[in-house]
Amino acid sequence: MVVTRFAPSPTGYLHIGGLRTALFSYLWAKKNNGKFVLRIEDTDKARNSEEAAEAILKAFEWLGLEHDGEIEYQSKRDDIYAKYIKQLLDEGKAYKCYMSREELDALREEQMANKQRTKYDGRYRDFDGTPPEGVEPVIRIKAPLTGEILVRDGVKGDISFQAEDILDDFVIARADGSPTYNFVVAIDDALMGINEVIRGDDHLSNTPKQIVVYEALGFEVPKFYHVPMIHNSEGKKLSKRDGATDVMAYKEMGYTPAALLNFLVRLGWSHGDQEIFSMEEMIHLFNPEDINKSASIYNTEKLDWLSSHYIKNTSNDELAELLTDYDLVLTSHDKKEILLDALKERAKTLAELANMAKEILTTPTSFDEKAAKKAFKGDAITILNTFGAKLSATENPHLPAEYHHLMEDVINEMEIGFGKIGQPLRLALLGKMGGPGLDVVMSVIGKTETMLRIANAITANTNND
Repeated sequence: MVVTRFAPSPTGYLHIGGLRTALFSYLWAKKNNGKFVLRIEDTDKARNSEEAAEAILKAFEWLGLEHDGEIEYQSKRDDIYAKYIKQLLDEGKAYKCYMSREELDALREEQMANKQRTKYDGRYRDFDGTPPEGVEPVIRIKAPLTGEILVRDGVKGDISFQAEDILDDFVIARADGSPTYNFVVAIDDALMGINEVIRGDDHLSNTPKQIVVYEALGFEVPKFYHVPMIHNSEGKKLSKRDGATDVMAYKEMGYTPAALLNFLVRLGWSHGDQEIFSMEEMIHLFNPEDINKSASIYNTEKLDWLSSHYIKNTSNDELAELLTDYDLVLTSHDKKEILLDALKERAKTLAELANMAKEILTTPTSFDEKAAKKAFKGDAITILNTFGAKLSATENPHLPAEYHHLMEDVINEMEIGFGKIGQPLRLALLGKMGGPGLDVVMSVIGKTETMLRIANAITANTNND
C-alpha cells in the first residue's frame, strides 16, 4: 500500500509550494487506494506558532484535502526519539561529542582558511577517555566516511553522493536532549509506514543524512520524489508579490478551491494538452514520475483563467453560498439567478464577482463627473423622466425583457438612438459607465429602486447644471 505524507513546520504560513507538495502526495495516495498522513513537525519549540498550525489545518479543510487517521505531532513523540537515540548509543552507532562551540568555530575558521569543506573532524568518534567537565554533549551519529550514498528518485532518477564530499558525523540530538530534524523525520516516516516521500527538491541535500539514519536503525528506505521549485516569470524564487503567500489569502482574493488545486497540479505536471482537471481526473491521471525535472513558472494569468472557468461552471446556488464569505447575501431566488447569470461570465474571482454584485445592489451616492458631463447633456433629463413615467405606469415588471421593452418604447416614441437613453440611465443606476445590461440591473434592483435612482440622478445632475 502506498503511504504518503505532508509534514509542514508550524513556524509560518502554508505557502503555495508546500500546498502543491501536499496535493501531489494526496493524489498519489488516493490513486493507489493508500493513505495520506498529515504530520505537524513542531519540535522547534522556540519558533513554533499555534496560529500557524491552526492556519495549516484551516487550509486543508477549505481545500477538501482530507488526511487519513489522526494528525501526528512530533512534539508528542519525544519518548520515541529518546528510545532510538539510546539504541544507537548502545549499539555503538552514535556517540557523545563534547566539542565546545568555541572549538567548533575555530575548526571551521581553520578549514575555511585552508579552503576545505567545513565539517566536524570526528575527534570524539572513538573517544574513550575522561569527558571534559562542564560540557553537555551532543549526540552524533557515525556516518560513513567513504563510499556511495544512492538516492533513488522518481523525478530526477538515481542520484549518487560520495560520503566524503557531503557527510560528517552529524548531530542527531542537541545538548539539551532535543532531537534534530533529519533524525526525527527518518524515524517518523519509518514508524508511520511512509514508503513514498514527495517533497520539494530543496530537501534533496537532507536525503543522504536521512538515509544514514534509516540504515543505522535497520529501517527500509522509502522511494523519494524531489519536486523542482516554483519560480516567478523571471526564473527566480517566488516572493510574496509573485504569489508565495499564505494559502488562505487565496480564499480572501476570491479563488475557489477547485481553481487553485487545478492550477497547482499543472505547476510541474501535465497530461497532454489538458488544462481543466476535476479532482477525480487528477487522482486517476496523476503519477509523480511524470513531474517535470525543471522548475515550473507561476503564472497569475493562468490562475485567473482557471478561476473564471470554474465560476462560469458553478451553479448559482453554490455561488451564492460561496459569496457569503464576501459579505454578500442573495435571498431572492429569481434575482439571484438573473444577477449571477449576468455577472459570472465577467468575473475572474469570487471577490470580483461579489464586488460587481454589490455595485448593482448598492444605491450610488455619487456620479462619475466626466461621464455625467457626457451623459447628461441635451435632452437626457427629459428622456429619463419619460422612461421613469413609463416605468411608473407599468405594473410590477420583473424580467429583464420587460425592462428592455420599456427602453425600446422610449427609443421609438422619442426617435432616439439607444445611447441617448443608455448612457444617462446607466449613470443613474450605477453611478458610472460599464457593467452588465441595463435590463438586468433593473430586474435585479426592481421597479421602486430603479425609479429612486433615476430621481436621485436627475436631482444631482440638475443641481450641477
